[in-house]
Amino acid sequence: MGRILKELGFSLRVNQKSISASPVCAEVRDEQFRYIGKLRQSFSAAGHPVVSVDTKKKELVGSFKNQGQAWSQAPVPVNDHDFRSQADGIATPYGIYDVGANRGSVYVGISSDTPEFATDCLSRWYQEEGRDRYPYSNELLILADSGGSNGYRCRAWKQGLQLKLANRHSLKVTVCHYPPGCSKWNLIEHRLFSEISKNWSGRPLDSYETILNYISTTTTDTGLQVRACLHSTEYIKGIRITDEEMAALALCTHDIQPERNYTIIPDVASSRTTNRSFDRWTWHTREQQQVAVKSGSYF
Repeated sequence: MGRILKELGFSLRVNQKSISASPVCAEVRDEQFRYIGKLRQSFSAAGHPVVSVDTKKKELVGSFKNQGQAWSQAPVPVNDHDFRSQADGIATPYGIYDVGANRGSVYVGISSDTPEFATDCLSRWYQEEGRDRYPYSNELLILADSGGSNGYRCRAWKQGLQLKLANRHSLKVTVCHYPPGCSKWNLIEHRLFSEISKNWSGRPLDSYETILNYISTTTTDTGLQVRACLHSTEYIKGIRITDEEMAALALCTHDIQPERNYTIIPDVASSRTTNRSFDRWTWHTREQQQVAVKSGSYF
């Protein structure tokens, strides 16, 4: 029977993921990918940082099975069930991948994955790494997925970028979101997260120290280096941002797919004074600032 099937052109095959589940058409996806590529090129050429961000899958901390295989003389015994109640905690890794420098930073949270958590991690990254790595840059390009804590519809995400990045660090922050169903093309997925998964494959994540160790020792032949930190702040879900708070943001949408591409500039009325001077951000009144944002004269 097997010989007959082969003669008829049959063979054992696996399912092929070729049917797109994305709600947007191919033309819209292509337009956004081309626009992201154009911005990446222009930011890199100007010496500005380009970062890809996302939250990795949450992990139970404890003696639980971790998918994959690892070299050992005997199997490592783990719990026969993955019950949340038996875990020592939960790890929520938020990753920031610096595209130009090929450097990854992962902040391992201990609670919910919220927009406040995401923007706190970004602010912490810029404070600890970005500012020193790009001392002469006052702009930042962020590449993110369409959903989750850094989704394009998330109001708290945009407010956090305004308060914790643009205002606090005097940064012009540009954000581009990949279309729905296209998260696997986000650079952080295959340049950072996949390598971390390979490094701890088959090894139980029995403590936060173990998780941080496996993340920080992740390397590749292309020179990837990763820094891992524990982020112990507790976050709550369900924080709502009002229409008035959204209207107060210094946010300017782009002409191409404005819902997924936007820029947030420092609010001179509330940003803290820094020792760096940026003439483009010196407006005398709030009205002058809003006019500059709406007219696009800032760019």
